[in-house]
Amino acid sequence: MKVVILAGGLGTRISEESHLRPKPMIEIGGFPIIWHIMKIYASQGATDFIICAGYRGYMLKEYFANYVLHRSDVTFDMAAQTVEYHRNSAEAWRVTIVDTGAETLTGGRLKRVGHLLTPGETFLMTYGDGVADISIEGLLAQHRKLGKAATVTAVKPPGRYGSTRIEDGLVREFQEKPPGDGGYINGGFFALETDVLSRIPGDTTAWEAEPLQSLAAQGQLGAYQHDGFWHAMDTLRDKNHLESLWQSGRAPWNVWA
Repeated sequence: MKVVILAGGLGTRISEESHLRPKPMIEIGGFPIIWHIMKIYASQGATDFIICAGYRGYMLKEYFANYVLHRSDVTFDMAAQTVEYHRNSAEAWRVTIVDTGAETLTGGRLKRVGHLLTPGETFLMTYGDGVADISIEGLLAQHRKLGKAATVTAVKPPGRYGSTRIEDGLVREFQEKPPGDGGYINGGFFALETDVLSRIPGDTTAWEAEPLQSLAAQGQLGAYQHDGFWHAMDTLRDKNHLESLWQSGRAPWNVWA
């Protein structure tokens, strides 16, 4: 099953890092966050990736072009001009990287890789900046059960501030960073049918606007509620939080360990 990853945006809210590299190439624990996302999928059997590149997309190509080299022990025979690979810890992934334009919006990026998808075959899609301990099989099971054109993973975003319950001028209860405001949001991790591509006019279409809104209005957008861990890397603060979780050895999205 193919997995489309939207990885071409500018990442302006994390410009401290994204002015040097595309947002999906920002590292957590020494690996780009897109690697973490791909590991989530691959550990559950989805290893055929289509990456929609844009801003500084050449860095994604260079990373994967050298991936096997960097994950292997090698012998360079300078006289014979050969390279011999020894221990290889590279994953058995198939990775297609497509330049979908520097200014193209999310829907347009998906539209541009439509020719790489098999008509009538369910595919997966997500953003290049969010991780979760999601069950891909659970998402697909919900998608098949509902039989709709699209299924979105609905999550509760992590809160940024502690909450208090005050009675008679006294704090009766304090909760550190409760999840969101109780509402679900689009957490990415979609299961889609290829006919959703017909809802995308072109490059200037945001996937989250007309396509998703029309799917919802017509009863063709299912929801897979994920109440486990989910976190997007929107800001430097988010990046530092994910890094601290990884360094602790208890990163919840590390479902492949």
